[in-house]
Amino acid sequence: IKKQQQDVLGFLEANKIEFEEKDIAANEENRKWMRENVPEDSRPASGNPLPPRLFNDSRYLGDYNAFFEARENNAVYAFLGLTAPPGSKVGEPLPHREP
Repeated sequence: IKKQQQDVLGFLEANKIEFEEKDIAANEENRKWMRENVPEDSRPASGNPLPPRLFNDSRYLGDYNAFFEARENNAVYAFLGLTAPPGSKVGEPLPHREP
């Protein structure tokens, strides 16, 4: 979990994307907020959803796997619901490939 959190934070910091980190380990209110705002279909079959979970305000975006997939597809800005900065490779459509 810690490695995934560091991966997300590192990416956001490196790309100067503003974010607010919410510690759910030390803050019961943050933990409750996350549990209530992760959609039912994105929760594990048993137990509570584990971090990292990404939100844009209160809109749930996804977990680490969804973030990782968006990053691999150069679609992180779209995943985050943000406009990619001019000249940014992250967020541009993938080049068309012939089958």
